[in-house]
Amino acid sequence: MTNSETPPAPLIKVENLKVSYSIGAGLFASSKEKFNAVDGVSFEISRGEIVGLVGESGSGKTTTGRAIIKLAPVSGGKIFYRGTEISSMGEREFMPYRKKIQMIFQDPFNSLNPRMDIFKIVSEPLDIHFRGMTKEQKRERVGELLETVGLDKSHMNRFPHEFSGGQRQRIGIARALAVEPEFIICDEPVSALDVSVQAQIINLLEKLRKDFNLTLLFVAHDIAVVEYLSDRIMVMTRGKIVEQGPASEVCEHPKHPYTKNLIASVPKF
Repeated sequence: MTNSETPPAPLIKVENLKVSYSIGAGLFASSKEKFNAVDGVSFEISRGEIVGLVGESGSGKTTTGRAIIKLAPVSGGKIFYRGTEISSMGEREFMPYRKKIQMIFQDPFNSLNPRMDIFKIVSEPLDIHFRGMTKEQKRERVGELLETVGLDKSHMNRFPHEFSGGQRQRIGIARALAVEPEFIICDEPVSALDVSVQAQIINLLEKLRKDFNLTLLFVAHDIAVVEYLSDRIMVMTRGKIVEQGPASEVCEHPKHPYTKNLIASVPKF
């Protein structure tokens, strides 16, 4: 790169993000304390990267991901998508960005509506963002998505209770892919699955990243899983990012005591 060239702008840029919740001292308390779930977090994610965000339960990692997609209230700081500040947008203004930013949720058993068949579950985002599609076009699209995640197109006529946890998570991934997003937030997507199934889902996410040039924020508590999948790792505790860098560098030469403890807690076989 010559001196006259500038590096590409990040797909996601987070500046001094804060997410705070009020804590009442009692039922009739006049004053409230603030709990800082996310306390001054800053980072960037480039197009095509998989960035792991790792920390223990309550560290603020899930809240950080949810704040990006407006599922958690931003108390301070800014979030940019392709250079456009999105954190202060109202719901209507933000709607086009919901097509570009999707989320895969932690619990495949509770994230799918048990009363809806798989066709309705996966096509629901199409109803919102592609209103001109006919039902036949939607059925074709859902069939393609199910095959993309390793399921059969005939599965669209079945209901969530007929599938295993790993299959349900594949359905959740298909739903996230439906509207052709650029950026997917993966919120602990394998923590509720058996170890053998975890590997299958992780390999699927890596394949989808390559096939569709996706950018992923992979949120997890298991640093070994994060290291395997991620280009870079950010380590979070008590609402703050305490260390970040290339995955191999963070895991092989950790600097912060908390990172060292996370690595030491990984079972050795």
